[in-house]
Amino acid sequence: MKRVLLKLSGEALMCKDTNLSIKQEMLDHFATEVKDAHSMGVQIALVVGAGNIIRGKTFAGANEETRIEGDYMGMLATIINSMALRSKMQSHGLDVRLQSALSMDQVAQLYIRDKALSGLEEGKILIFAGGTGNPFFTTDTAAALRASEINADALLKGTNVDGVYDKDPNEHADSKLIKEASFLDVINKELQVMDATAITMCKDQNIPIRVFNIHEPGNLRKVLAGEQLGTTISAAGAS
Repeated sequence: MKRVLLKLSGEALMCKDTNLSIKQEMLDHFATEVKDAHSMGVQIALVVGAGNIIRGKTFAGANEETRIEGDYMGMLATIINSMALRSKMQSHGLDVRLQSALSMDQVAQLYIRDKALSGLEEGKILIFAGGTGNPFFTTDTAAALRASEINADALLKGTNVDGVYDKDPNEHADSKLIKEASFLDVINKELQVMDATAITMCKDQNIPIRVFNIHEPGNLRKVLAGEQLGTTISAAGAS
């Protein structure tokens, strides 16, 4: 893979023991993983969620107007997470560019595709914040959109489990890991991977998705090196 987009959830940054929204040790872990992967010559962009701070849909409940406000609050929260990740990556010696879908000149560049592409070609790490810049779209969809715009070879979704299961592994001891699936399998079986809009976009642009455990040290490098970790979602699916 020459160029990838890595999607991280906001919850991945949390310290669950103390309920801190952002845990420094997790930032260090992700910075180390990305630095190691970047040393392989792979161009890397990231999208980080905001579930550790706020979820627009949960905040709003059934109120549509409040949902719009909540979604914008979520976009701002992704910028907070992205700034924290940028700062930590820079402390690890990485050259990082933060671009936001929302205009916030004091803390981030406005997202411009040409600047993003030139930054990747120059060897910079790109972090895309602010979601899509529009309400009603998740950061999963933002990740699929940016992956499409930068012509990524794959969208990598780092999770706290080993991949996609046929049932929730936290609730069912007999759940089975699905190693390969097609985009249509994910949509038709309603597998909990990403939202349907994100899956459909990756399907239309033929961008494979790899879901794997990002918390295991070295897994990002292994995925980029071609090891069959986690679950691969593609047009072909299981062979």
